[in-house]
Amino acid sequence: MQNNQNMTDFVMGLLRANLPENYLYHNPEHTLYVIEKAMEIGRQEKCTDEELEFIRVAALWHDTGYTKTYKDHEEQSCILARHYLPQYGYEAEYIDRICDMIMVTKIPQLPKNKLEEILADADLEYLGTEDFEIKSDCLFKELQSVKPSYTIAEWNKAQISFIRSHHYFTRYCQENKDPIKQEHLLKLELKAAK
Repeated sequence: MQNNQNMTDFVMGLLRANLPENYLYHNPEHTLYVIEKAMEIGRQEKCTDEELEFIRVAALWHDTGYTKTYKDHEEQSCILARHYLPQYGYEAEYIDRICDMIMVTKIPQLPKNKLEEILADADLEYLGTEDFEIKSDCLFKELQSVKPSYTIAEWNKAQISFIRSHHYFTRYCQENKDPIKQEHLLKLELKAAK
């Protein structure tokens, strides 16, 4: 377990030292949030301890690629995971599965198994929470910092389209997060109709 704490400390240090300040959404706190939600969903989905460990490691590394690039950061996350995970005692086959899980966080999400579904849902769990507006605003400001011409009208339109096409994969999120997500969608649609 000490090794796990060392790895967590390393990744958090990597994110804190290398992510730009304007990344108001994709920051170390987001990574910790996704780990927490992935573990919560994993427990609700009756994962074994071994499965929860896969989920935790994938969630920890899933956005490290943002330290290198904004676009296609998932591939960079896998490069970093492949480079560093052997130092923490992980073998190639394990790392391959971790990278498969990381790649599932890329939009559109296309999970092929239960663990991938859990990580996909954890990464976008905020869509079905009371913190949706706060996190959404942080993401908009982050995107605007990367592309200054991006307007709030464009963002609202993009969010409506994204939420309409998004669906949760796990039973837990379908039952507990989707109804709240639909309320957020309705509010956005009403705002856009004005």
